[in-house]
Amino acid sequence: MNLLLKDIEDSMPVVLHPPPMTDDEYFEFCQRYEGVRIERMSDGSVVFMAPAGLETGFRNSRLAQRLGAWAEHDRRGCAFDSNTEYILHDGSALSPDASWVFRDKIEQLSSKQKRIFPRLCPDFVIELMWPSDRLRGVKKKMQQWIGNGVRLGWLIDPDRRTVIVYRPETEPETIVDAERVSGEGPVTGFVLELEDIWAGL
Repeated sequence: MNLLLKDIEDSMPVVLHPPPMTDDEYFEFCQRYEGVRIERMSDGSVVFMAPAGLETGFRNSRLAQRLGAWAEHDRRGCAFDSNTEYILHDGSALSPDASWVFRDKIEQLSSKQKRIFPRLCPDFVIELMWPSDRLRGVKKKMQQWIGNGVRLGWLIDPDRRTVIVYRPETEPETIVDAERVSGEGPVTGFVLELEDIWAGL
């Protein structure tokens, strides 16, 4: 199956229903469309999404930088940016805007597994609302992360100055107009200052 990049750009997002693919086949499929965000749903459908706009890219960069700086100091795990995609237990393949994984889980992966989309669930994820996102859809994605084993998740909505905190077996907690949000569980000690996330560019 081949899709022209022009088709993708003109009608984002695009949902396809390709024949079933192995993990390796899916990884190779994604390599054909450099610069396009692609995720696979648990039913096997594949979603093409537009790259981030300037302001969203700025906010994503801030999230990844701060989580990465904390992880480097903390040393219990590794932080990853929005280019990282995980293949989860339910068969979906998702990319959070920032994520963190305990180091011992990473050490169990082979060299090959580290070079492709790993069958691995991160311990902590951050999803940032994009202008094109629908809140209902991103909330569903957050529940999917938790259902697959994520231990803590933050959904950050800059337009509403809101952080929704997701934990296993607990109703989401909504925090409005906070100056910062503090990690817990796997990322105890991580504090994300929100002033410039709210401000944007």
